[in-house]
Amino acid sequence: MKARAADVIDDRLIRGLHVEAVRRSGLHPEHEPHLVFQTSTLDALFEGDFDGDLTFAELAQHGDFGLGTLNGLDGEMIALDGRFLRADVDGNVDEVPPTARTPFAVVTYFDPVVEFTVDGAAGHEEFVHALNRHAPPGSPVCAVRIDGSFASVHARSVPAHEPPYPSLTEIAHEQHVFDFDDVEGTIVGFRFPSYAQGIEVAGYHLHFIDADRRRGGHVLACRPRRVTVKIDHARDLHVELPPGVALGVPDAGAATGDAIRRIEGES
Repeated sequence: MKARAADVIDDRLIRGLHVEAVRRSGLHPEHEPHLVFQTSTLDALFEGDFDGDLTFAELAQHGDFGLGTLNGLDGEMIALDGRFLRADVDGNVDEVPPTARTPFAVVTYFDPVVEFTVDGAAGHEEFVHALNRHAPPGSPVCAVRIDGSFASVHARSVPAHEPPYPSLTEIAHEQHVFDFDDVEGTIVGFRFPSYAQGIEVAGYHLHFIDADRRRGGHVLACRPRRVTVKIDHARDLHVELPPGVALGVPDAGAATGDAIRRIEGES
């Protein structure tokens, strides 16, 4: 049964984006442009909810582009051109079986409205500023695809875990960090506003995969050499809530934001 989320999400997100929460029983395939689909929430993942109820076959009915992880927090998932791929703890990539399940993923049918080129080895912060300058105005959520050559990509992945699961903060030291230098590839991801923290990562959440689709991971920082950037704005966000997971109240994601900064600092 579908439930409107306006009573539990920051009003700023509601005003800028139509947000709808739905239980698995109410799911149906969606192929609308500019619609972002997410299963579970970042807060739930940080609390150790590493088992989801959605298979990748079901996730594929809601998008062919995006990112996430697998049950047990088993690596970093990259969805690109309809393929669902996993970067393991060492950054090696393989295909995700349709029967595998996910505790957290964000996907869309990518339909860009902005395209531009960045030429030159800008630092990560400078590159983020360029993304923000070109993002469609008035779009609190955007999907981003970045193709081309990179002087460097600083990335990470995480090992699989068995229940009973610890919190994500408790296992931050277990992540593996690695670098891809002078590499061709693609970054996929999303930008969420600060007031969406707890539902998603505030700011840019990015995953990388190389051109051979053999290596990848969660992006901590990158330095592009020459890349083409495409941006799709989102009008709707549908959040599938597994049993026991709620959307949470406004500002409840502040602690999650602090935890993210500590984990990113582990690199």
